[in-house]
Amino acid sequence: MLMNSGEKAATLIYGPNGFRVVKPGHFVTCAATGEPIALEELRYWSVERQEPYATPEAATRRLLDLA
Repeated sequence: MLMNSGEKAATLIYGPNGFRVVKPGHFVTCAATGEPIALEELRYWSVERQEPYATPEAATRRLLDLA
């Protein structure tokens, strides 16, 4: 996904059923891959680690890396 250079990163608090925007922005950065994730495409995150993930595979990779 290409991000416009004028778009800013958001700060979120991740909960078990959704997330809350603390600082408005257009995207967050995947904790496993470093790629930007548009907020409307964000589906995977860790409540415990408060991290977003681009894909289920990225979430699994991050979990295994931290184990």
